Amino acid sequence: MSEYTYPILFGLAAGTLTRIYMLRTDYRQYPTYLHGKIIHIALGFIAAGLGTVAIPSIMEEEFTAITFLTLAASQFREVRNMERNTLTELDSYEMVPRGKTYIEGVAIAFESRNYLVIFTSLLSTLGYLVFNIWGGLAAAILAILISKKLMSGGRLKDIVDVEFVEPRFDGAGLYVDNIYIMNIGLPVRQEEVLRYGMGFILKPKNFNARSTIANLGQRQAILHDVSTALGVYRDSGTPALVPLAKRDLDDGRVGVFVLPQEKDINKALKVIQAVPTLENAIRMPSEQQTNGKGS
Repeated sequence: MSEYTYPILFGLAAGTLTRIYMLRTDYRQYPTYLHGKIIHIALGFIAAGLGTVAIPSIMEEEFTAITFLTLAASQFREVRNMERNTLTELDSYEMVPRGKTYIEGVAIAFESRNYLVIFTSLLSTLGYLVFNIWGGLAAAILAILISKKLMSGGRLKDIVDVEFVEPRFDGAGLYVDNIYIMNIGLPVRQEEVLRYGMGFILKPKNFNARSTIANLGQRQAILHDVSTALGVYRDSGTPALVPLAKRDLDDGRVGVFVLPQEKDINKALKVIQAVPTLENAIRMPSEQQTNGKGS
């Protein structure tokens, strides 16, 4: 057997296990059991193989083998396209869609995690070859910890305070606190809204957060996650029962109105606080640098 056999097998195992660790199916049920997971584990195995052969190739001065890493970039870009296309097709059948911003965030996450697998397997193989199996194990643990840190993005609770508010009607207008949501004229629909509806106010903690939650994709992600976790009281063809999120134009607060099948205030608060802060929705106007003063 080659002197590189055990290091390569070790790096391959470390990378594949890292991908399995990063593959989570939560209340949103994505990726699905079982076939969705098989696809991503198989791609993780391929990524681990590409990462683990890089170090032996360099040591043997087979630098042309490194070009396989460039093939990986194009291959895993297709992973992003696959996820984007799949979720876009499925989104049209959701009672409360994810929205394009949320879908793009999921697609980016699946692509980037394959690069983390390459990093883990490469570092593990390097540690094994330079030191021994214990050095490889230490490098693998370090890489997994780094991957865990990088895979966990921000949560909505980091940028906003969430407060429950009973929805109310002023004539035909539905309000959450003082934020207008929509117009519902039918008394029957108004009774359903008051019976099943829940309202929440999102108060931004700073000016950057105000711009972030103003993003329509971020607001749609909130509605989707709450509706997925607690169910939604609506069917197709019932526009009066659609969950909505609207801004207060004066202070930047966002009023969220949902109609869950399970009216659990504490659970809904936890779900909203745990909604991921979408990378494509983050805005930082406070970082803007001006070169001159206005008149």
